Amino acid sequence: MKIFNLIAIIALFLTTSMVSAQDLKFGHINMQELIMELPDKLDADKKLQAEAQILQDRMRVMSEEHERKFREYLSQRETMPELIRTTMEKEIQDIEQRLQSYQTMAQQTLQRKEQELYQPILEKIQRAVDAVGLENGFIYIFDLSSQVVLYHSNKSVDCGPLVKAKLGVK
Repeated sequence: MKIFNLIAIIALFLTTSMVSAQDLKFGHINMQELIMELPDKLDADKKLQAEAQILQDRMRVMSEEHERKFREYLSQRETMPELIRTTMEKEIQDIEQRLQSYQTMAQQTLQRKEQELYQPILEKIQRAVDAVGLENGFIYIFDLSSQVVLYHSNKSVDCGPLVKAKLGVK
Protein backbone atom coordinates (compact mmCIF):
# COMPACT_ATOMS: atom_id res chain seq x y z
CA MET A 1 0.00 0.00 0.00
CA LYS A 2 2.85 2.39 0.85
CA ILE A 3 4.49 1.69 -2.50
CA PHE A 4 1.20 2.32 -4.32
CA ASN A 5 0.78 5.66 -2.52
CA LEU A 6 4.38 6.61 -3.29
CA ILE A 7 3.94 5.75 -6.98
CA ALA A 8 0.66 7.69 -7.08
CA ILE A 9 2.31 10.76 -5.53
CA ILE A 10 5.27 10.56 -7.95
CA ALA A 11 2.90 10.18 -10.93
CA LEU A 12 0.82 13.12 -9.75
CA PHE A 13 3.99 15.21 -9.30
CA LEU A 14 5.32 14.28 -12.75
CA THR A 15 1.97 15.03 -14.40
CA THR A 16 1.78 18.42 -12.67
CA SER A 17 5.39 19.19 -13.61
CA MET A 18 4.82 18.30 -17.26
CA VAL A 19 1.72 20.50 -17.47
CA SER A 20 3.55 23.38 -15.77
CA ALA A 21 6.62 23.00 -17.97
CA GLN A 22 4.45 23.23 -21.09
CA ASP A 23 3.02 26.54 -19.89
CA LEU A 24 6.43 28.15 -19.47
CA LYS A 25 7.10 30.80 -22.06
CA PHE A 26 10.64 31.97 -22.84
CA GLY A 27 11.79 34.84 -24.98
CA HIS A 28 15.03 36.30 -26.23
CA ILE A 29 16.31 39.62 -27.47
CA ASN A 30 19.60 40.98 -28.76
CA MET A 31 20.07 44.06 -26.60
CA GLN A 32 23.14 45.28 -28.50
CA GLU A 33 21.26 45.34 -31.80
CA LEU A 34 18.30 47.05 -30.16
CA ILE A 35 20.45 49.72 -28.53
CA MET A 36 22.23 50.44 -31.83
CA GLU A 37 18.87 51.05 -33.56
CA LEU A 38 17.55 53.56 -31.03
CA PRO A 39 17.51 57.23 -32.03
CA ASP A 40 18.26 58.07 -28.36
CA LYS A 41 21.55 56.18 -28.71
CA LEU A 42 22.54 58.20 -31.76
CA ASP A 43 21.80 61.45 -29.91
CA ALA A 44 23.80 60.28 -26.91
CA ASP A 45 26.71 59.31 -29.17
CA LYS A 46 26.73 62.78 -30.76
CA LYS A 47 26.72 64.49 -27.36
CA LEU A 48 29.52 62.26 -26.10
CA GLN A 49 31.59 62.90 -29.23
CA ALA A 50 31.09 66.66 -28.84
CA GLU A 51 32.27 66.48 -25.23
CA ALA A 52 35.27 64.36 -26.26
CA GLN A 53 36.16 66.86 -28.98
CA ILE A 54 36.17 69.77 -26.51
CA LEU A 55 38.43 67.85 -24.14
CA GLN A 56 40.68 66.73 -27.00
CA ASP A 57 41.03 70.29 -28.30
CA ARG A 58 42.16 71.48 -24.88
CA MET A 59 44.62 68.58 -24.68
CA ARG A 60 46.04 69.54 -28.08
CA VAL A 61 46.60 73.15 -26.89
CA MET A 62 48.38 71.89 -23.79
CA SER A 63 50.51 69.50 -25.87
CA GLU A 64 51.48 72.30 -28.25
CA GLU A 65 52.55 74.41 -25.27
CA HIS A 66 54.69 71.53 -24.02
CA GLU A 67 56.21 70.96 -27.43
CA ARG A 68 56.98 74.66 -27.87
CA LYS A 69 58.65 74.88 -24.43
CA PHE A 70 60.62 71.73 -25.06
CA ARG A 71 61.89 72.93 -28.47
CA GLU A 72 62.87 76.24 -26.93
CA TYR A 73 64.72 74.42 -24.17
CA LEU A 74 66.54 72.14 -26.61
CA SER A 75 67.64 74.98 -28.84
CA GLN A 76 69.03 77.06 -25.95
CA ARG A 77 70.11 74.62 -23.25
CA GLU A 78 73.80 74.62 -24.20
CA THR A 79 74.08 78.39 -23.92
CA MET A 80 71.73 79.19 -21.04
CA PRO A 81 72.86 79.68 -17.47
CA GLU A 82 72.30 76.85 -14.98
CA LEU A 83 69.47 78.64 -13.14
CA ILE A 84 67.47 79.29 -16.32
CA ARG A 85 68.08 75.75 -17.59
CA THR A 86 66.90 74.27 -14.27
CA THR A 87 63.87 76.55 -14.22
CA MET A 88 62.90 75.57 -17.77
CA GLU A 89 63.34 71.88 -16.99
CA LYS A 90 61.04 72.31 -14.00
CA GLU A 91 58.48 74.16 -16.17
CA ILE A 92 58.58 71.34 -18.74
CA GLN A 93 58.11 68.73 -16.00
CA ASP A 94 55.18 70.72 -14.59
CA ILE A 95 53.55 70.87 -18.02
CA GLU A 96 54.04 67.10 -18.43
CA GLN A 97 52.42 66.48 -15.05
CA ARG A 98 49.52 68.76 -15.96
CA LEU A 99 49.10 66.88 -19.23
CA GLN A 100 48.99 63.53 -17.46
CA SER A 101 46.59 64.86 -14.85
CA TYR A 102 44.37 66.43 -17.49
CA GLN A 103 44.31 63.23 -19.50
CA THR A 104 43.21 61.23 -16.45
CA MET A 105 40.54 63.78 -15.55
CA ALA A 106 39.32 63.91 -19.15
CA GLN A 107 38.90 60.12 -19.24
CA GLN A 108 36.98 60.22 -15.96
CA THR A 109 34.82 63.06 -17.24
CA LEU A 110 33.98 61.13 -20.42
CA GLN A 111 33.14 58.01 -18.41
CA ARG A 112 30.77 60.01 -16.19
CA LYS A 113 29.21 61.68 -19.24
CA GLU A 114 28.77 58.31 -20.94
CA GLN A 115 27.05 56.94 -17.83
CA GLU A 116 24.87 60.06 -17.61
CA LEU A 117 23.81 59.78 -21.26
CA TYR A 118 23.35 56.01 -21.59
CA GLN A 119 21.82 55.12 -18.22
CA PRO A 120 18.39 56.62 -19.05
CA ILE A 121 18.41 54.74 -22.36
CA LEU A 122 19.16 51.43 -20.64
CA GLU A 123 16.48 52.08 -18.04
CA LYS A 124 13.95 52.89 -20.77
CA ILE A 125 14.79 49.63 -22.57
CA GLN A 126 14.54 47.66 -19.33
CA ARG A 127 11.07 49.11 -18.65
CA ALA A 128 9.99 48.10 -22.17
CA VAL A 129 11.39 44.57 -21.76
CA ASP A 130 9.64 44.26 -18.39
CA ALA A 131 6.35 45.43 -19.92
CA VAL A 132 6.66 42.97 -22.84
CA GLY A 133 7.44 40.18 -20.40
CA LEU A 134 4.43 40.94 -18.24
CA GLU A 135 2.00 41.52 -21.11
CA ASN A 136 3.01 38.34 -22.95
CA GLY A 137 3.43 36.03 -19.96
CA PHE A 138 7.13 35.32 -20.38
CA ILE A 139 8.93 33.58 -17.53
CA TYR A 140 12.35 34.71 -18.80
CA ILE A 141 13.62 36.93 -21.59
CA PHE A 142 17.25 36.19 -22.36
CA ASP A 143 19.74 38.64 -23.85
CA LEU A 144 21.51 36.88 -26.73
CA SER A 145 24.17 39.58 -26.98
CA SER A 146 25.49 38.81 -23.48
CA GLN A 147 26.75 35.43 -24.72
CA VAL A 148 25.50 33.78 -21.54
CA VAL A 149 22.71 31.84 -23.26
CA LEU A 150 24.33 28.78 -24.74
CA TYR A 151 21.25 27.49 -26.51
CA HIS A 152 17.83 28.68 -27.47
CA SER A 153 15.27 26.70 -29.42
CA ASN A 154 12.87 27.84 -32.10
CA LYS A 155 10.17 27.80 -29.41
CA SER A 156 11.86 30.77 -27.74
CA VAL A 157 10.08 33.93 -28.84
CA ASP A 158 12.11 36.80 -30.31
CA CYS A 159 10.98 39.73 -28.18
CA GLY A 160 12.95 42.30 -30.19
CA PRO A 161 10.02 43.39 -32.36
CA LEU A 162 7.73 43.60 -29.32
CA VAL A 163 10.21 45.74 -27.36
CA LYS A 164 10.86 47.93 -30.42
CA ALA A 165 7.13 48.50 -30.72
CA LYS A 166 6.98 49.42 -27.03
CA LEU A 167 9.79 51.93 -27.60
CA GLY A 168 8.27 53.28 -30.80
CA VAL A 169 11.21 52.12 -32.93
CA LYS A 170 10.51 50.83 -36.43
